[in-house]
Amino acid sequence: MAERDFPDHFSVGAEAYARHRPRYPAALFARLAELAPGRERCWDCATGNGQAAHALAEHFSSVIATDPSAEQLSQAPAHPRIDFRCERAEASSLAPASVDLITVAAALHWLDHPAFFREVRRVARPGAVLAAWSYAAELRCSPAVDAVIERYAMEVLAPYWATQFRHVRTAYRELDFPFPAIDIEDFAIELEWSIDQVLGWLRTFSAANAYRSENGGEATAEIDAELRAAWAVDADVAAPRAIRLPLYFRVGRVG
Repeated sequence: MAERDFPDHFSVGAEAYARHRPRYPAALFARLAELAPGRERCWDCATGNGQAAHALAEHFSSVIATDPSAEQLSQAPAHPRIDFRCERAEASSLAPASVDLITVAAALHWLDHPAFFREVRRVARPGAVLAAWSYAAELRCSPAVDAVIERYAMEVLAPYWATQFRHVRTAYRELDFPFPAIDIEDFAIELEWSIDQVLGWLRTFSAANAYRSENGGEATAEIDAELRAAWAVDADVAAPRAIRLPLYFRVGRVG
């Protein structure tokens, strides 16, 4: 396969990504729709398998969902109000001044920021909103479980993270964001997961894909026994547990 012209960390394993990545809270999309100057069209950049795009389609007449990975888009269910397009966020086929809301879920750190922000200015209608958010390579379950996940992310996977991971680790605070900020409420993904669902999520990390490519095995093998022991400290290892993934945001009004 020819070398791709974008940082492609998720085409391999796209099916697992679609299966194990959690959905965002519905209240988030309702809030973003409230902030937008209209409800005609939304652009979901780096849509992956279309998780955010499907939620946005509940609030907008039309959603343009773009991603440069054909493999990721192949996992996106069709929807009558979503137009999936295989293209980079930095060079979209959208018409000028055509969208009310631009969203980037768990992907802004992968983009060429100056080029993307130029594209945002080109396609945004007056007063349009750009909203980018993500979660870190960590979760909130219990002190014992959280500590194992932290060791996995920051020790086991340490040599395998791309340089862009620094923006995830710093919750996008150090990322240049040229639009006037809009404050937004705290949102988090809250769900009930089994330990196997947690392990499935951990295997979708970009660094886990790099580990697998180099070593021929799963990085989670290095923490599997430790995680199961931590899970069983105050719960049945076979029982689901409450999981919380805090989200962080950069939201702004496009001039």
